[in-house]
Amino acid sequence: MIHFLRMIKGTFPTDKFEALDTPFYYYDMTLLRETLDTIRRETVDKPFRIHYAIKANANPEILRLIASCGFGADCVSGNEILLALKCGFPANKIAFAGVGKTDREIHIGLDHEIFCFNVESKPELEVLNELAKAKGKKAPVALRINPNVDAHTHQYITTGLNENKFGINEQDLPDVLRMITDAKHIRLIGMHFHIGSQITDLSSFEDLCVKVLELREWFRTQGITLPVINVGGGLGINYQHPNHCPIADFGSYFRLFDKYLTLEEGQTLHFELGRSVVAPCGSLITRVVYVKEGIRTKFLIVDAGMTELIRPALYQAYHHIENISSEKPYTPYDVVGPVCESSDVFARDQMLNGSKRGDLIAIRSAGAYGETMASTYNCREIPASRFSDKL
Repeated sequence: MIHFLRMIKGTFPTDKFEALDTPFYYYDMTLLRETLDTIRRETVDKPFRIHYAIKANANPEILRLIASCGFGADCVSGNEILLALKCGFPANKIAFAGVGKTDREIHIGLDHEIFCFNVESKPELEVLNELAKAKGKKAPVALRINPNVDAHTHQYITTGLNENKFGINEQDLPDVLRMITDAKHIRLIGMHFHIGSQITDLSSFEDLCVKVLELREWFRTQGITLPVINVGGGLGINYQHPNHCPIADFGSYFRLFDKYLTLEEGQTLHFELGRSVVAPCGSLITRVVYVKEGIRTKFLIVDAGMTELIRPALYQAYHHIENISSEKPYTPYDVVGPVCESSDVFARDQMLNGSKRGDLIAIRSAGAYGETMASTYNCREIPASRFSDKL
């Protein structure tokens, strides 16, 4: 049964693709709208607030659609803040995270009076207070606290442990509160957490809820009530079966927080979702350049590479791959790109329909961390973006 599921292919307008230069990013905007509708449906009548994580995909067409649904933005650079504003996200729904916010970026946030700065260290708190003082403003702050919760995901995308570069460790909180008491231009409004990305074991979020409640009680003992609790993002998607599971399990995700994290009166619970929103709707469309016969391996050399989708090389990540031009019997290929690096490999022993030069290949679930992480290494061009409703 698993083998059968893996062979099911998606539906693409292949006839329209034939005339287009490859590689390119293709976005199924109908699926994206259905995803956004699902999120709204699962959070309606709840004190939940969604901030889309722009780092997942910063394509303006994507951003404008998400902003039109009333969601906020989670930004990790000053330029992301400016792009969010340009694409219709209101400033009072923009959260700004990141361990290395520069003075310029902090000024952008202060000048546009964004919703919140997610502060990640004591030195950042000091600088933020100084810059806000110079403008005669008070900076709204949520403390990003490391809950020391293991997200059971890849080490490069685990962010909530004590030894990560992100966030404030729990033992430093008393010092941080003393600093805030003395800082006249800081307004503490909440706690912020983010334990990692591509989390499919939801029990990790249960562990996070337990820690959040413990810390909320600790703040209460200090005489502090926080109106904002931000649990970050991290919900994973099904990379193995994008055709059978095209939308992440938002229902279970939001029900978990509703069950295990009871809010106090006046509190709102904030989420910073990125991958789960946009990854399934995007595919990297590439073309077979050569089929090379090795000693034991058949190589499918395509015109996209790690410059267009770096996740397999960086994280050893799996992406479902389909030959959308062929219905021939399946055969195993190593799907590789043209970049002059041995790590430029999308998949090994990938079962694909028999392939030939010129066939179109779809690398699925590339809507997150595909286009946004593209590079011009080897002097390659950044590919075009194509949208299902504008072909």
